[in-house]
Amino acid sequence: MRDKLVSLADAAALVRPGDTLALGGMTLYRRPVAFVWELVRRARDSRAREEAPGDLTLLCFTASYESDLLVGAGLVRRVRSCYFGLEAFGLAPMFTQAANRGEIEIVEESEASLAFGLRAELATVGFMPGRGWLGTDMLKLRPDVRTVLDPYTGEELVAFPAIPCNVAVIHALQADPGGNALIGKNHGVDLELSLLAQTVIVTAEEIVPRLDQADVVGFTVAAVAHAPRGAWPTSCHPLYPLGGGELLDYIDACQAGEFSRYAGKYLT
Repeated sequence: MRDKLVSLADAAALVRPGDTLALGGMTLYRRPVAFVWELVRRARDSRAREEAPGDLTLLCFTASYESDLLVGAGLVRRVRSCYFGLEAFGLAPMFTQAANRGEIEIVEESEASLAFGLRAELATVGFMPGRGWLGTDMLKLRPDVRTVLDPYTGEELVAFPAIPCNVAVIHALQADPGGNALIGKNHGVDLELSLLAQTVIVTAEEIVPRLDQADVVGFTVAAVAHAPRGAWPTSCHPLYPLGGGELLDYIDACQAGEFSRYAGKYLT
């Protein structure tokens, strides 16, 4: 079992400018927040400016606090997600501001287009057919998504294009140095991301010598980084709940135009 344990800084260095970056977890649960802060720190480090991870396409089944940080830091050019928000806490402030100003490109997605697109990439085919979007205006918003006829039945279907991914980051409850990881019962689409991304990074609350059972298997993982409380203020059940007060502080800071001040707490 090859040792893939690296620092968070070295893991963040695997993200290159222009990459499609997928962030695991679901809404306000088990998001790779510590990794995101390290990525923002790297982008602000003048010594790494030529390799700073900017111009990113952000790929999330659902995007939340961790993704809003990347938008606020100016690292995101395009967003692909069926939801971007903070659940009961309201809108994601930096994404909402950037979207209203036309500063980022938003690829209109739904659960169906993301699910079928990921399946197509896993199958190494150009598209995956499905009935989602038929009879809706989504096809007008996405002229790149076409319809096809089923060669066996003649039925019209939507051909959802494959969604490639350069780097996927998944936060785990436990991982071993070989990359095997336990992520709990709410997998989201993390297992799919761990199989289709060119580079898979696992951040973990705890590093153990060896896992005999795993959700994410080590042969798909390029790097493992230790990140205690690495999902906070999103939750990481059963280890800790979400930090509601911190999320409210974040929203207040963003609405006051003080994202940089807020970020400074974590970038010192």
